[in-house]
Amino acid sequence: MKKLSARRRHPLAAVVVLLFALAATGGLYTAFAPASKAKAEDTAQSLTIEEGRKLYLVGCASCHGTGGQGTTDGPTLVGVGAAAVDFQVGTGRMPAQQPGAQIPRKKVIYNQAEIDQLAAYIASLGAGPNVPMANQYSPEGADAAKGGELFRTNCAQCHNFTGKGGALTHGKYAPNLTGVSNKHIYEAMQTGPQNMPSFPDTLLPEKNKKDIIAYLDAVNGDETTTPGGMDLGGLGPVTEGLFAWIFGLGALVAVAVWVAARTAKAKKS
Repeated sequence: MKKLSARRRHPLAAVVVLLFALAATGGLYTAFAPASKAKAEDTAQSLTIEEGRKLYLVGCASCHGTGGQGTTDGPTLVGVGAAAVDFQVGTGRMPAQQPGAQIPRKKVIYNQAEIDQLAAYIASLGAGPNVPMANQYSPEGADAAKGGELFRTNCAQCHNFTGKGGALTHGKYAPNLTGVSNKHIYEAMQTGPQNMPSFPDTLLPEKNKKDIIAYLDAVNGDETTTPGGMDLGGLGPVTEGLFAWIFGLGALVAVAVWVAARTAKAKKS
């Protein structure tokens, strides 16, 4: 009886064993789970890049080269970053229908998932600007007045002071920014597409980019009103002067003809 009682386990022994087992299991999870998660993410990214490469070889390689190195028909894509792809393909400019002084915006032929795959592949060729997050281009909390100052200083000479666009040299033009998404405006400032210079964060910080977007939303948004009445396209003194010449001069000519007709009738009588 004494030996039997001596071998009897303490009532808390089972609890201690269970705690050790849980601790061991937790340790194994901590050791292996992050590695497994990272490996899964790497695998998913590799698959995305591979799918993007396939799309690239079909739709882009004829102009930009099989490895994105560029050809006589298209510039190199090494180092342009995912943001440039998201902008160019997301606005329908790429793939281009034909070469020219300006590649116009047109109907988008890829869905967003395919655009993301293309962007991932191009980003794998060399470091460049990433696709911005929603909080980076959201105008919420931005200073539209400051954005107006920045826009008139850096952008209005090409895009007009309200972003209506304008002509450049040799068949080029600055496109109308009305209806362009905030994300694409942000990406354009990041990457400098076609004739536009780029404005990296070192030159134009993220906050200032948001200010410019807030200004464009204020002057071209769906709820924008024109206190002065007809804005004549918002193109400034050119259209206003043309309107004055055509209608003002036309009114003067009509008055002169009417006065001459009345004078002739008065002389006859």
